[in-house]
Amino acid sequence: MRSFAGRDILSLKEFERNEFFHVFEVADEMEPIARSRRNTDLLAEKTMVTAFYQPSTRTRLAHEAAMHRLGGHVTGFADAKMTRAGDFYQESIKDTVKMLEFYGDVIVMRHFQQGAPHEAAKWASIPIINGGDGWGEHPTQILTDLYTVLTEKGTIDGLKWLAVGDMRMRTMHSLGYAMSQFDCPITFVSPPDMSLTDEFRTELNQFNVNFNEVEHVEEAIADADVILVEPVVQPDYTKARDERTGELDLTPANYKITRELLATKAKPDAILLHSLPRMDEVPTDVDITRWSRYWQEAFNGVVMRMALLALVLGKME
Repeated sequence: MRSFAGRDILSLKEFERNEFFHVFEVADEMEPIARSRRNTDLLAEKTMVTAFYQPSTRTRLAHEAAMHRLGGHVTGFADAKMTRAGDFYQESIKDTVKMLEFYGDVIVMRHFQQGAPHEAAKWASIPIINGGDGWGEHPTQILTDLYTVLTEKGTIDGLKWLAVGDMRMRTMHSLGYAMSQFDCPITFVSPPDMSLTDEFRTELNQFNVNFNEVEHVEEAIADADVILVEPVVQPDYTKARDERTGELDLTPANYKITRELLATKAKPDAILLHSLPRMDEVPTDVDITRWSRYWQEAFNGVVMRMALLALVLGKME
């Protein structure tokens, strides 16, 4: 297995099966630290730079919390407008990254341009972690989701997945690539104009992912062990910032996971994941049901980032 020390975390296309489980094992070692809300000195001599060209709550703060839990330091920016990339100069990724690498030991980047973290990795002498790139990928989120399933179910293989939402989303891409390493049939449900692109569908076939597509969530929810939901009412991820200007259409019933639907159709031991933020695709009265796991998912987001930071900074093997 390749060492994670000094390694970029850009895409789950690059992950082999044993590497997933190695990350999960390290996460298990990190979990008690996060659970007890204490800090260690594992990364006391390290600094993480957050380069967030798009808004973020969970991804940025989970990485920052993870670094603090491990005793490290954090610097960076949370809005492109605060940088020379977002003003008159429109500074290039190369020039920005060549500066940032002197300010820390690892860079976590979220960008509205697909492939931006990959471009950064070409120029940086320190590891780059992809915190979401346009419609590209979101590897740390899906690693978090897989770890949540593993801790809740005791396995990943053999579980049937239902993925509901916009298939253009970066989380869906990373999920699809990850499924190539597990024995998990997956069913996708999305509006017609947000269905799997021809390119992504071809990739899934090339990676031998066991998948199918249906038009209505009720057609597949009864068989699902894991239900992963993303919004179909959402911003344009190719923009640095996409602010709401008025009232939005509600989520159509085909793509909504209600308490009634879960109670009448879902398996009693199915688990419901949502990386958040949400619109109305998962109503708030679902939060207190036995199916919801998105708060546990959020906690595991810190645990997973602790594991990745410890690995790429060479403190865990």
